Amino acid sequence: MWTYNGKGIREGRGWTGDNGVQHPANWHLWSEEEKIAHGLVWVNPQTKPDTRFYWFSQNADGTYESTSKNLDDLKAEWIAKVKETQAGFLSKTDWVYIRKMDTGIDVPADIQQYRNEVRLAANVIADQITQCSDLDALKTMFVVPTDADGKVTGNAPIHNWPEEI
Repeated sequence: MWTYNGKGIREGRGWTGDNGVQHPANWHLWSEEEKIAHGLVWVNPQTKPDTRFYWFSQNADGTYESTSKNLDDLKAEWIAKVKETQAGFLSKTDWVYIRKMDTGIDVPADIQQYRNEVRLAANVIADQITQCSDLDALKTMFVVPTDADGKVTGNAPIHNWPEEI
């Protein structure tokens, strides 16, 4: 990103130098030497901090200031999300239990097995979150496993739910 006096300069927009000279919106077509001669400085853009784990603000030059969120708060937040996800998966088959109560028709074994697997997965994920001793450990819960060729080989631990039926 090109900056002038510590402020980001956007392509396609004109800007005014300290000497009052207005530069055209097509300044980005200038050579690198011309940009530098006009006081522009190249700053490698930073990756935006992950809002799941950090509070941050962006500086005028395009860099970021970030602060880690509280680990205990994050763990509580993600455990609550796991429980919400569990409830969502289970709610899709609740009708079978209502039907059982209304008509006496048995719950199919595959549905009962699925519900048991959902509960087990929720407990495993919540336990893994609880065991995270620092932010880096929690971040690993979101890493999708891949093989040497970059092919996805499974789910991130935070999303390791059974296949829906």
